[in-house]
Amino acid sequence: MEVQFQIIRQTSNTAPRIQTYRLEVDPSSTILDCLNQIKWQQDGTLAFRKNCRNTICGSCSMRINGRSALACKENVGSEVARLAAIASATPANPDLLPTLTIAPMGNMPVIKDLVVEMKSFWDTLQAIDPFVSTSARQVPEREFLQTPEERDRLNQMGNCILCGACYSECNAREVNPDFVGPHALAKAYRTIIDSRDSQTEQRLERYNEGTQGVWGCTRCYYCNAVCPMGVEPMEQISKIKNEILSRKSATDSRSIRHRKVLIELVKQGGWIDERLFGLKVVGNSFRDWQGLSSLTPLGLRMIARGKFPTRFEASPGTQQTRSLIEAVQKIADRKLIRAEKMVDIRPTGG
Repeated sequence: MEVQFQIIRQTSNTAPRIQTYRLEVDPSSTILDCLNQIKWQQDGTLAFRKNCRNTICGSCSMRINGRSALACKENVGSEVARLAAIASATPANPDLLPTLTIAPMGNMPVIKDLVVEMKSFWDTLQAIDPFVSTSARQVPEREFLQTPEERDRLNQMGNCILCGACYSECNAREVNPDFVGPHALAKAYRTIIDSRDSQTEQRLERYNEGTQGVWGCTRCYYCNAVCPMGVEPMEQISKIKNEILSRKSATDSRSIRHRKVLIELVKQGGWIDERLFGLKVVGNSFRDWQGLSSLTPLGLRMIARGKFPTRFEASPGTQQTRSLIEAVQKIADRKLIRAEKMVDIRPTGG
C-alpha cells in the first residue's frame, strides 16, 4: 500500500516544519520500519532514536498521529484503520493517500527532528529515589529474600520500560514543572510496596508534598491510555494517595481535605453540598481564616447574581450511595491491612 508520512522536523534553534515523504509499504510494516526506509532510501538527515526494535528498550517513543507510542510497536495497517475510524463521519476522498503524522514527544525540548532531550524525565525519576533503601539492604550474612507473593506485587510497575510516553502526554507536567510525572510516581509505588524497603513512611511524606507529588496529578488518564506496557501509572498514583489518606486526617492539608470531605458529603447527601464543601476544604472548617477570606469575593458575586444556594436537598437514593461507599471502603481497608502485614513481616534471609 502507498502511504504518506508527514514528519515534524526541527532543531533546537529552528521552528518546526513539516516534511512529507511517500512510501510503498506492507500494511504489517511498523512505523519504525517506515522511518528506517525513509532514512536509508530518501533522506539520511532524518533523526530519530531506536535500539531493540522489539518493544523492550523504549527508545523509539514518539507522537504518532497525536499520541505518544512506540514506533516499533505500531504498524501502518492498524494506524491507518484507526485514523479511518476517527474520520468515519467525514466522506473519504479516494484520491488522498493515507497520511501518518509523526512528531517528537511532548514536555521535553527537541534536539533534532524526533529526538528530544530527556534530562527532565530522568531528573524527576531520580527525585523520588526509585530504589530500595540502603538501610533495608544492610543484612550482614544472608540475602534479603521475598516470598513469591511479595514479588508478584511488583510486577506491574516493574514492566515500565521508561519510554517516556506517559511523561510526554502528561497535562499536569505541561502546566506544572514541579510535578514529577506519572513515570516517577509509578516507580514510587513500587518502592512503597516492596517488602525490602524500610523508608515507606518517609517516602509517603515526600510524595504528599504540595503539587510536586501525587496531588499534582490532574487525573486525565492520558498516561494510562498511552502506556505500551500496561503499567497504568494513574492507578499507581491513586494507590499512593490511598496510602497517604489512610494515615492522615482532614486537617493536615487542603489536598487531603478535598478527598475526605468530598466522600463525607456524598455519603451524607448523595451529592456535594457546595456551601459546606468550600467551608470545609478551603476554610478548614473555620480554622483557616485566610482561606475563608479568599472565598468572600466569589461568594459575594454569587449572591449578587442569585447563584448562591440557600438550602441543600439530598439526592434520591442517598442511602444506597452511602452503602456502596462504605462497602468499597471496607474492601479497601481489608486490602490495606493485608498489605501492611506483608510489609511488617520482613524476611531476614535463610
